Amino acid sequence: MSIDELKGHEDGVLLDYQKEWIADPADVKICEKSRRIGLTWGESADDALTAASQSGMDVFYIGYNKDMAREFIDSCAFWSRHYNLASSEVEEFLFKDDEDKDIHAFRIDFASGFKILALSSRPSNLRGKQGIAVIDEAAFHDDLQGLIKAAMAFLMWGGKVRIISTHFGEANAFNELVSDIRKGKYPYSLHRITLDDALDDGLYKRICLVLGKTWTPEAEAQWRQALIDSYGEHADEELFCIPSKGSGIYFTSALVESCMDDQLPVIKWTCPAGFDQLSDDVRVKDCQDWIDDNLTPLLEKLDPTLAHYFGEDFARDLDLTVIKPGERLQNLSLKVPFVVELRNVPFRQQEQILFSLVDRLPDFRGGAMDARGNGQYLAEVAMQRYGASRIQQVMLSRQFYLDNMPKYRVRFEDKTISLPKDSEILDDHRAVRLDKGIPMISDARRAGSEGGKRHGDAAVAGMMLVYAANNSTAGPIEFEAAGDRRSSSRMEGYLS
Repeated sequence: MSIDELKGHEDGVLLDYQKEWIADPADVKICEKSRRIGLTWGESADDALTAASQSGMDVFYIGYNKDMAREFIDSCAFWSRHYNLASSEVEEFLFKDDEDKDIHAFRIDFASGFKILALSSRPSNLRGKQGIAVIDEAAFHDDLQGLIKAAMAFLMWGGKVRIISTHFGEANAFNELVSDIRKGKYPYSLHRITLDDALDDGLYKRICLVLGKTWTPEAEAQWRQALIDSYGEHADEELFCIPSKGSGIYFTSALVESCMDDQLPVIKWTCPAGFDQLSDDVRVKDCQDWIDDNLTPLLEKLDPTLAHYFGEDFARDLDLTVIKPGERLQNLSLKVPFVVELRNVPFRQQEQILFSLVDRLPDFRGGAMDARGNGQYLAEVAMQRYGASRIQQVMLSRQFYLDNMPKYRVRFEDKTISLPKDSEILDDHRAVRLDKGIPMISDARRAGSEGGKRHGDAAVAGMMLVYAANNSTAGPIEFEAAGDRRSSSRMEGYLS
């Protein structure tokens, strides 16, 4: 059987999350994971095949102690026998490092001419080598940054880097790496496997199979709870990928205020109770008057040479609808020229305002809209008007926040965003809190200056703006100057 034919031969042995990790072809891939879910074992399955292939390469495994190195090399030996590959027995030996110290290492040689070598945790041990670098339990290495720097040299000649770990504190270099990937600073592939993810893919069923136990849902639930109880206060970090001390305010006041500009306005419209019961022509006229008085003068000031985007967070009555347009400057920073806040505004008038705004954004490239619940209507009609390539209809979820709120925060850290200096917009950003390691809007609502409540609305709209700017691939569309009354004539449809 050839190496290619052996690919997939492990399907009956590995669980889905292990196979997904192996199937990821990225040059650099990182996994934050629960403890003892067998990801390293899955990695060894792939490495044995790679080293055995005539077109493969050497594999260099870095664990933080000798026992880890031995366990990994034994796993590779198991897979070699499982695949019936021609390889040597495990060899333990000593060699001298750059400081003439004795270093323990383990080695398997394959008939292909390649080898798997398990080394100790020293960056210098990777110097001058080529192949695949596997850094295991990365958070526990003394010099992770040095190891990564040395491993990245493998990429120059077609090598790969794999970094696997549970967390070890919020300030740890591994968590900083994971956070930077989520912020978009590095183009690496990131996997996240919690205990519950592993259980969903059959981890406990596999444990029962190996131990000769009978699996039942009740037994799995009891096993899970016993495991959580055994870790106590460390369960979130050890089992659920939440670094310790990972709670609290996500945006500090100083960070947000450093990117605020008091020359940028916030325009607000709050409709009185019963406004939605007025006749169509009255509502449309009142809304158009507000647009002409408040929105049009700001639209006329936009730079027609710049690409424009927008983000939106929807609400009908309890909270706010917030629309944040954004101009992409020549240095790729985003400037929010103004913010629109709508409270108790009927659906049709929100549509009227949105269309009046977006119709007159110069070089409009894309927008991202909250498509949950009642927001789905406005997001859908915007998509129909401007096209699916320009309007992202976003179903906000924990995964979306995890993937995109860090990219929004990095704009503040890098000073590549500016927005109106407004105390309520600041409070909205301070409403973002880490919930089990995920930056979410806290459940608490704050009173707004014009009645009603605020629920982090401006922060969500800002995240959506950055998402639109990062993911839009559409080219420019024809731009109508804000003073062109044809834009207003488009509203005639509301009167019919």
